[in-house]
Parts: sequence; C-alpha cells; structure tokens
Amino acid sequence: MAKIRLFATIRVAAGTGSDTIEGETVDQVVEAAKQKYGADFANVLQTCRIWVNGEPAELPDPVSPNDEVAFLPPVSGG
Repeated sequence: MAKIRLFATIRVAAGTGSDTIEGETVDQVVEAAKQKYGADFANVLQTCRIWVNGEPAELPDPVSPNDEVAFLPPVSGG
C-alpha cells in the first residue's frame, strides 16, 4: 500500500490529508482513491499534479509499498 498525501482543495474533497491506498502503478492508486473518496474528489483530481517521492509522476509509473504519492492542486497567490 502506498501512502498518499493530499493538499488544499483535494484534501478538503477527501476529508483527510493522508491515507494508504493499494496500487502497483500511479493509475491504480488514482483509481482506488477515486473509488474511496467519490465524485467531488474525482472532479478536483482533474486539475491536480501527481508526484511520487517528490518527483513528477505519470499514470503508468510504478508505485511500491514504501512510496509516497502526493496530489497537488494548482495554487495561486501573490
């Protein structure tokens, strides 16, 4: 199980800042998270970047049990 970290609006949509999710690829982790957290989460996820262990990730990238998968929505500020 990979540890997931959620920030800002995706954290609000999920109702938590971290969890563990099963999956062998980023795509499997994403799909499992969508199933667990529902439609609001899935909608916010469309605008998020996904990082694994601090590096940008693509959906087919592998995920091991000790990896951290972070969901980062766009941020603005000044």
